[in-house]
Amino acid sequence: MAILEVAGLCKRFGGLQAVDEVSFAVESGEVLGLIGPNGSGKSTTLSLLMGVVRPDSGSVQLRDIEIAGQPTHAIAKRGMAMVFQHSRPLHRQTVLENIQLALLPDTIFQLCRAKQLVQRAREVADRVGLTAVLHQHPDALPFAFLRRLELAKALAADPAVLLLDEPFAGLAPRETREFSDLVVSLRGAGCAVVLVDHNVKAVAGLVDRIAAMHAGRKIAEGTPEQVTGNAHVREVYFGKSLDTTPQAPTARTEHDGRRLLETRIESVHYGQAEALRGVELHVDEGEFVSVVGLNGAGKTTLFDSILGFVGYRGDIQWRGNSLDGVKPAARASAGIALCPETRALFLHMSVRENLDLGGHALNRQARVEQRDQILKLFPVLAERASQSAYTLSGGEQQMLTIGRALMARPRLLLLDEPTLGLAPLIIEHISDALEQLQQDTGLAILLAEQNLTFAVKHSRRIYLLETGQLRWHGEADRFVAEVGADVL
Repeated sequence: MAILEVAGLCKRFGGLQAVDEVSFAVESGEVLGLIGPNGSGKSTTLSLLMGVVRPDSGSVQLRDIEIAGQPTHAIAKRGMAMVFQHSRPLHRQTVLENIQLALLPDTIFQLCRAKQLVQRAREVADRVGLTAVLHQHPDALPFAFLRRLELAKALAADPAVLLLDEPFAGLAPRETREFSDLVVSLRGAGCAVVLVDHNVKAVAGLVDRIAAMHAGRKIAEGTPEQVTGNAHVREVYFGKSLDTTPQAPTARTEHDGRRLLETRIESVHYGQAEALRGVELHVDEGEFVSVVGLNGAGKTTLFDSILGFVGYRGDIQWRGNSLDGVKPAARASAGIALCPETRALFLHMSVRENLDLGGHALNRQARVEQRDQILKLFPVLAERASQSAYTLSGGEQQMLTIGRALMARPRLLLLDEPTLGLAPLIIEHISDALEQLQQDTGLAILLAEQNLTFAVKHSRRIYLLETGQLRWHGEADRFVAEVGADVL
């Protein structure tokens, strides 16, 4: 019998259908993994189950009791707990005291002797491997121990169902394996687990079943082998097919060997979580290079490092000179432009105004000339030059994002997930524009992309990132044969 049954769950935020008719069930002692690209609705689904977000419609039954729409505290009392993606311990309290707080009753009519409370907290801490750090404060703990502390706080209530949102984010491979072992121990204790994570391989090796989501809907469900081998799932992650060969580069994309960008990043941390480790790559003049990998692999963090948005250990060189101490604005002025995954357009400004902002450093004549070139590259933007950016479709907004970056006349364009959420026809238009751009200008492009079909088609060389580390790099025509479908 299922301990948790979800049927027809829906949630809309404005014009976005974040969760659309999602249904699944979980039995006691079973681990269900939810996978899917960014924006597929995984974390929103967990928030709906926990009552953090109220569903528009649908049913959530826990032990045959309807809990959809109930407040979080009431759902927790029924037997559900959640470990959120970001650790939020009480920093002035020790590890033991943090766990004790999670054990406190929610009513004065349920009193617990202090001695019993401490003993129970110690038992929970021992269960997740925190006994050695009981009297330390969270600020002194490694990141992996902070994740264990969040798990201990959730387990303090002895839940029947545990929701885990990105439990492996920021963990090293060894730490991921250790945390996976903790989750396996929950299965043995009869606790049902619903787990969301970008690390598909870690999820596949841990769960009993996987439900794959895309654009708010469940698109596949079954064993890890069935789902990761599903053609629709692979298309959502990677594109239509990996059975393709890269296009022969045009004369203008043949680079002359002059080094434009070189990164030797030893590590990047967000707090105590390591996001990148030992990443060395380079881009030459006129070259198209791709960094591929699943969500959470570290692609965006790599771009943020190149532009100086995040701190890093190591060295990044631009045209032979170190960028150490160089501010992001100066890096952009030196010739590096970014098209962010989030687009970050000025939505209430017109297409023309967004483009002009991208070329603010140019004189008036140069700005007009560059804008005209971009409108020729993307004719649909010329038709909508006076429209506000928020009135554009997703594909048109992506074209505008690329156009705005090109207004600065960069020597290197960083493209972060330009195909994300776009229809195949729009992706084809952007593909044609990039080919034309390289042919006409010899612009160097560094692409961060999950769609392998798109990346292989355009690239001379490819780097594969997995959990913040380089797993493979080489010529694009070798990628399919040597790595190919093994990425997921």
